[in-house]
Amino acid sequence: MSDCLPHRRLKSQTNFSKEDAHVAFSVPLPTTVMTEKSFPRQVERPGRYLGNEFNSTRKSWHEISVRGALVFPDLYEIGMSHQGLQILYHIINAERDALAERCYCPDIDAERLLRQSAAPLVSLESGRALADFDFVGVTLPYELCDGNILTILDLAGIPFYAAERDERFPLILGGGAGAFNPEPVADFFDAILLGDGEEAILDIVRLLVEHKKQPCAKATLLRRLAAIDGIYVPSLFVEKAGTLQPLDQSVRLPRRRILPKLDQCRHLLKPLVPNTKIVHDRLGLEIARGCARGCRFCQAGTTYRPVRERDPEQIMTMAEEGIANSGFEELALLSLSTGDYSCLPQLFPRLVDRFAESFVGVSLPSMRVGTLTPEIMEQIRRVRKTGFTLAPEAGSERLRLAINKGITEEDLVATCQAAFALGWQGVKLYFMIGLPGETADDIQAIIDLCRRIRLASGAFGGGKKNVSISVGVFVPKAHTPFQWHGQLGIDEGRERITFLRGHLPKGVSIKWQIPEQSFLEGVLARGDRSLAKLIETAWRMGARLDGWSEHFRLATWREAAARLGMVLEDYLRPRPLEAPLPWSHLDCGVTTEFLLRERQNSEQHIYTPDCRYHGCQACGVCDFKTIAPVVYDKEAAAGKSLPVTVPESAKEEARTEKRRPPTRPDQEHHKYLISYRRVGAIAFLGHLDMLQIIFRSLRRAGIETNFSEGFNPSPKVSFSPALPVGTESECEYFLVDSPRPLPHSEEILARLNAALPPGLAATAISRHPGRVPQSIVCDYEITGVAPLEDYADSLTKFIDATSRMVERERKGKTRLVDIRPLVAACAVDGEVIRLTLNYHGGESGVKPLEALAEIFALPPQRLTAARTRKIAWRPLPAMV
Repeated sequence: MSDCLPHRRLKSQTNFSKEDAHVAFSVPLPTTVMTEKSFPRQVERPGRYLGNEFNSTRKSWHEISVRGALVFPDLYEIGMSHQGLQILYHIINAERDALAERCYCPDIDAERLLRQSAAPLVSLESGRALADFDFVGVTLPYELCDGNILTILDLAGIPFYAAERDERFPLILGGGAGAFNPEPVADFFDAILLGDGEEAILDIVRLLVEHKKQPCAKATLLRRLAAIDGIYVPSLFVEKAGTLQPLDQSVRLPRRRILPKLDQCRHLLKPLVPNTKIVHDRLGLEIARGCARGCRFCQAGTTYRPVRERDPEQIMTMAEEGIANSGFEELALLSLSTGDYSCLPQLFPRLVDRFAESFVGVSLPSMRVGTLTPEIMEQIRRVRKTGFTLAPEAGSERLRLAINKGITEEDLVATCQAAFALGWQGVKLYFMIGLPGETADDIQAIIDLCRRIRLASGAFGGGKKNVSISVGVFVPKAHTPFQWHGQLGIDEGRERITFLRGHLPKGVSIKWQIPEQSFLEGVLARGDRSLAKLIETAWRMGARLDGWSEHFRLATWREAAARLGMVLEDYLRPRPLEAPLPWSHLDCGVTTEFLLRERQNSEQHIYTPDCRYHGCQACGVCDFKTIAPVVYDKEAAAGKSLPVTVPESAKEEARTEKRRPPTRPDQEHHKYLISYRRVGAIAFLGHLDMLQIIFRSLRRAGIETNFSEGFNPSPKVSFSPALPVGTESECEYFLVDSPRPLPHSEEILARLNAALPPGLAATAISRHPGRVPQSIVCDYEITGVAPLEDYADSLTKFIDATSRMVERERKGKTRLVDIRPLVAACAVDGEVIRLTLNYHGGESGVKPLEALAEIFALPPQRLTAARTRKIAWRPLPAMV
């Protein structure tokens, strides 16, 4: 089995044409074009644009001095998963005289609608136009998001280039992982932060507060910004002798800002809770920042040094408060290498014990080979086992030594065996191709390693397990020992992927990032300021959302390069060691001498050990006064590279017993029917989103539920029939199965309403025998459709008919459904249409607007602004 791996998965959408390419957005209800009910109904996922997430902050615009918009240049489900933006959001909003609001890049369908309506880009919280803010802070997460920055600026009505913006426009600030070679986008930004933002953002905000009190020219303000540690102002650097240098002696070379201790940052006690599904839909707890393993290909391993661990007691506190304030059903311990956290053997069992009874899972998304200790293994057996992922990066031991991965083949196989012994049914392995020094033997070694792991999986009962691999072309990044190396070309990358696809053993599946995307990523990662014109030209030609394979078109970028006389392959060439690099003027903390030494060690296959336990390796980051590694349990951590051992009890259990779901003691069942209203923007969420909102709201309100049996237990809550997207209701309900009696109804309603997001309100609670009718009658009021000309004849004709057949298409199959018996009554009362529909449990129903279209022969455009409200329901009489 094989499949091309998109950088990010998303359902295919209509292609964006060149003619569409010109105005961007992120608009909440109710504001501007989103007040038209047509907008949410015409986009694929309206939940991306609604805002009103639980724990979001709304401050009085007119009582605040400095107003900032934090922008993530990718779709909502990616941006809401990004911790950096959330941290800055909470820090700024904790300031008395500042506010932060959010904005995300729209998808192509939404962008087109916004352009047609000439609507400006606005924030999620207040619906203010982005151009009204004092500053716009743009995260730089990934090179293929560069074009999205222009989408956002253009739809906001803000000129692209900093040189074209005067005091009338907000400052455009940047920061994030992509800031360590910002030169391709540098001309778009007034200032860019290198490094950690927790302290720097306060320096920026407080400077802007003073600027509001005593305004100065923009040029003066930029120089004051440049004096803040970690701030790079591109306009203050010009090219001299082939490299960027300060405009004059008063301008400092920017050096990365480093937060000395992670314990100083605990701003996610009330995390934003999305109302719709996002990529990482969980509570993320950063337990450590930085990594000292020294993988030579890894930019983050360089630019996040040194390792700074968080106090385990603070982690426990943050976990308890974060789950209580969010209602998430999973918490993830985040780090570049979670398994290297020194107190993990003690912390992980405590977390699992603390949340086991409330069915909150604890996940370890970044476990390194060799860090799975027996203590961790025993705890992993207690939690839900989904995917098990390892990153060998290279197939041969020789090449892993060259990249300083420090993992033997025996370690890899033993770790996979441990996973199978503990109940995992498959493993996923990440590899890169095109690493410096790679040969055909290294590609063959990937195949051989997969075969060995596949064979080893059969020793644990239930047949051989699934092995899947993910492959991507290596992109040499700035500030790494491999920054001088060239990048594998598209044709070579395809040849190696094709070889792997044709020779991997049976039972091993493969996915891959298309080499064309890696090619463009390399161009933008290694480029200089001349690429700003390329980004602009490609964007004007229709390039959008290049990180999504279904939208990515390399031909657009090649055509743009041809117009500008550029050869994109030139950016992927090897660089002379003595030549200046586009990012040479930016100090990430690690010295060039260290990077050159590591490059030489790679060529000689010399391993560089972890500096936390084997002495300082003189990388240049630490001054050992304010900046130094922070490790809480050095003795425990020093033993983490021991060979993996699987408890014999686990091996025997895996061989002899079938997997059984966990069992729980007998439960009491106390059932309550809770009625609630659903009005406003939240009506545009789908049924599954609404279920998740209710589950999390119950957890936040402290209302316990029983859970289903099995490996993936879920709360025992039953819901009223799904409403069509966009339908409001005065009378929805859900049935809660609780393990104990609930206190007074008024108290429960108060707690629940405090935990519900805007637009939902619990109205009543009562004891219930436990069964709700599946066949019901619903009354609706619909506005925004009238006046209806000559409606009486159409209505009479429909009512008098014995049947009305409509076509339904589902999963590629078309069938006829008779909707006439489903319409119990219909009347027109001025501007209001009153409609009563029958629903038979388990059978196809009819949506209110679908019924109106059939009754009155209305075209779709007559219904786009309709407002549908469910006002009552009752059991369907047996004879109907």
